Amino acid sequence: MSVQERTFGEQALAISPHAAGVRLAGVRKSYGDVVAVDGVDLEIEAGEFFTLLGPSGSGKTTTLRVIAGFERPDDGRVELGGVDVTDRPPYLRDVNTVFQDYALFPHMTIADNVAYGLRVKGVGRAERKARVDDVLETMRLPGVGGRKPSQLSGGQRQRVALARALVNQPEVLLLDEPLGALDLKLRQEMQLFLKSLQQELGITFVYVTHDQDEALTMSDRLAVFNLGQIEQLGSPAEVYERPANAFVAGFVGVSNVIERDGSRFAVRPEKIRMTETDTAPTAGSHAEPGRIKGVVYAGMVTRYVVELDRGGELQVVRQNLETSSAEALDAQGRNVILEWRPEHQLELDWEGEREGER
Repeated sequence: MSVQERTFGEQALAISPHAAGVRLAGVRKSYGDVVAVDGVDLEIEAGEFFTLLGPSGSGKTTTLRVIAGFERPDDGRVELGGVDVTDRPPYLRDVNTVFQDYALFPHMTIADNVAYGLRVKGVGRAERKARVDDVLETMRLPGVGGRKPSQLSGGQRQRVALARALVNQPEVLLLDEPLGALDLKLRQEMQLFLKSLQQELGITFVYVTHDQDEALTMSDRLAVFNLGQIEQLGSPAEVYERPANAFVAGFVGVSNVIERDGSRFAVRPEKIRMTETDTAPTAGSHAEPGRIKGVVYAGMVTRYVVELDRGGELQVVRQNLETSSAEALDAQGRNVILEWRPEHQLELDWEGEREGER
């Protein structure tokens, strides 16, 4: 097996090109009586855009910090490129981390910020300049090297933080909620930029977020965390269309919980068809009569809350293909029929709900 050597100081990491980018085996981390990560096993393929998704306190950020070497696990093993790095400090791991707050030096120019890690490693001035210019070009930031961070926009500063992390050419890039400080439009632009950047560079991205839309948009695969454990691991489509349990169905997107004939299942709002009361239901579909109780016009879509005749409420989402805001809002109070196909009912493991998920 061929081996690529990357030297850091006096030590070297022997990285197998055929090994997983990141592998965690039985990783556990506690802070006093609080178990932050509880026996996590995880394998992230080299060159994959992988997301750790979960609510606050679910263990996703601690897991990232364990991979980075900022936290040492109480039990378990951390491997990078097939090499056990559990006991190695951050500077002896072939990873770099990008944080939400950018962590740029305000008194330094952009070029000096990006070159900082190279200078610490003793890279010569000419090579430093060439690599800094190259990575700023990749980040679509040509010509800003002489400016200070305060002279750039939030999106530009985030790309500088990315440049500083990537200029060292790490095997794995760790991103801890890096877009959290940006406004919605800029965040959406950066999501597309990050995904295209990862595909261009071909390195492993491990991304932490609590934003479900962000995870579904960018990830090749994702792991849904809850109470220090992984509830489900799979592609965005698998996790959204076939959630493993009630927690995943409720956290990743919106789900309507329905109880009927002694059974309990979930249906996504966009899978429910809403029609007038005089429209015959589609053959084979389940139909429920109700009344529109609330309407929220959100531009591309409208969200409806429908109070069922038999009790309970369901949420319905409809695209505004030809519907104006006035037409959508006028629907409030109207009697309707809701219907969905049997294959859109999500049979979930309700008995498996763990304490804290309810």
